[in-house]
Amino acid sequence: MKEGRAKRSATADGTRRPPLKFGEDPVLWAAWLYYEEGMTQSDIAATMGLSRPTVITYLSEARERGIVNISIAVDRLRSLSLAQQMVDHFGLRDCLVVPTTGGQRSLIDRLGDAGARTLGWHLRPAQTVGIGWGRTMLAVAAAVKPQALPDLRVVQATGGTTAAIPYTPEAVAARLSEALSAQVVPLSAPCIVSHPQVRDLLLQEPVLGEQMQALSELDTILLGVSSLRPNSTIHTSGFFSNALEQHDHYCDAVGSLLGRFIDASGRPVIGPLDERTIGLALEQLRQVRTRIGVSGGFDKVPALLAALRGGYINVLVTDADTAEGILRADGAPVLRQSLSRRPPSPAPAETAPPGETSRAPVKKFLNDPRSAVDEAMEGLLRAHPHHIAAIEGSCRAIRRATPARTGKVGLVIGGGAGHEPLFLGYVGPGLADAVAVGNIFAAPPPDRILACCRAASTGAGVLHVFGNYSGDVMNFEMAGELAAAEGIEVRTIVTTDDIAYSPASDRDGRRGTAGNVFIFKIAGAACDRMLPLEDCERLVQKANAATFTMSVGLTAGSLPETRRPSFELGEGEIEIGVGIHGEPGVQRGPMMAADDIADRIMDGLIAEAQLGPGSRIGLLVNGLGGTPMMELGILNRRVHQRLAARGVEILRTWVGPYCTSLDMNGASITVIVLDEQLEELLLAPCDGFALRVG
Repeated sequence: MKEGRAKRSATADGTRRPPLKFGEDPVLWAAWLYYEEGMTQSDIAATMGLSRPTVITYLSEARERGIVNISIAVDRLRSLSLAQQMVDHFGLRDCLVVPTTGGQRSLIDRLGDAGARTLGWHLRPAQTVGIGWGRTMLAVAAAVKPQALPDLRVVQATGGTTAAIPYTPEAVAARLSEALSAQVVPLSAPCIVSHPQVRDLLLQEPVLGEQMQALSELDTILLGVSSLRPNSTIHTSGFFSNALEQHDHYCDAVGSLLGRFIDASGRPVIGPLDERTIGLALEQLRQVRTRIGVSGGFDKVPALLAALRGGYINVLVTDADTAEGILRADGAPVLRQSLSRRPPSPAPAETAPPGETSRAPVKKFLNDPRSAVDEAMEGLLRAHPHHIAAIEGSCRAIRRATPARTGKVGLVIGGGAGHEPLFLGYVGPGLADAVAVGNIFAAPPPDRILACCRAASTGAGVLHVFGNYSGDVMNFEMAGELAAAEGIEVRTIVTTDDIAYSPASDRDGRRGTAGNVFIFKIAGAACDRMLPLEDCERLVQKANAATFTMSVGLTAGSLPETRRPSFELGEGEIEIGVGIHGEPGVQRGPMMAADDIADRIMDGLIAEAQLGPGSRIGLLVNGLGGTPMMELGILNRRVHQRLAARGVEILRTWVGPYCTSLDMNGASITVIVLDEQLEELLLAPCDGFALRVG
């Protein structure tokens, strides 16, 4: 029997404590057992340690409180179902899943509350508790209710980081120890020191040795899980001295725990920082009895999955969309809450070998799939010789066909292939000067970006604009450093328009998707006006902050190499918040009418962009590669109805495949909120083969 199914401990009055996933709510527990697991009232009474009349009272209260109500219970029961599936699939001791959305409070704050409750259930007198650092850990420490269990110790799990952030290891440990009236044990050294010899000398100091000994005595540890995106904790804490160090040694890493790096399987990724790091090691982490991971946000899925695979967490606190993403990324079927005691439908018969999709291979116009990108770029270069030309004979480093004026800021864009007409369709007068193209859904290498940077440079500096993906960020940063060594000043803008990927409080962590079209357009117009580099940078940052996108997928895209869908969707299902690299959405929902899908997207965009009377916008209804123009027109009709009802003025609408994901059947909707300055730049003349204005 797994630990998650074990008998629960009794409380002071003899009843049993609800499993972690139910919080501290016995009414919710009773409702789950009755409506979801089909237990009788007598069985529930025995399970919960209650009388049968009390169970009846709880079930009645569940209805009164709206727990058993279709309009409210879906979100609550989805979280409970996902929590149990996480326990079963990964063999966790326990799991608490909170709804991904909920009121005005940020996801980090709500995870902090959930993490604090979880810690409270595991605390006992005379324990030694370790804690990591980061935004979520500070939220947990801030949410812990004051209590005074005797002889508690709180140990800082790593050495110190830069004081430029408010969520340092020192600050988090001090905050938690204060709330618990516990002794705090700091680590009196930096987390990362300059040389391995410095680390060895410091560990010989008696004071630090005593503190490190406390780490070996942990009963419980609280830790966050960091992704490796540019604004992640591991970056803002100053771990990577430069992009080159990350690229050379940590290219296989997908996440970080306590300043240590792991790959997709959960194995440690060893690099030069290991011998310079002071804190709890990964092998020590596994020895701690209770390892509570608190982390959420869809961008954390790869890192959290790796942490679970590596056995670094045995109690998890996360949100519903992230939990579903983890299960699906690990190949686990996600069961839907039924809101009734109906038995589950029988699984369909297998129609393909294990590990293969049941769909037949997708027919494609291909020769050798490995040559698909080069052949496609060559064909497009031949189709549009008046707009684009190869740089030094490379079909993956492409410049505008007509040279730019001397003294103009150069604009370089780029990313992986598979999004055509993005990126090379937005090169030309009033748009980008050069584009670097990578493999399908993969970042272009630094040397190719550098070649584009040289071609775009006319003496006034170069602006790099690209989507917020770790490979692109890393390689463009490296190219920028190499360009700077050649005397070319480079400024960088990372686009972050995808509202489904992370909450508004974490705007910097969002992906760049179809909103790139508007941002590239405004960047090109600003550069074309011969503005100085710092003004171009400011205007593009302003455009990025004003751009919002949300996507829905009806089918997955298929890669040339496999000719099979990148994920499976049932006949009656859609992916909400789908990515443009073949990623599943942040949530799976039932198929709906076109107007209902448009409404679902527009509800999010209207709230995020704060659209109302007087708002002036640009609108893009974008096909993801396999969507007929007829269907995009149907979506656009409803979008215009919704915006007109709110008194929003649409200055111009673009409809069509502007940013695709190979052959995915789906659509995205983008709005850019305009002031006079952005409006003038958006409507300024431009001439790319995929975008012409004026």
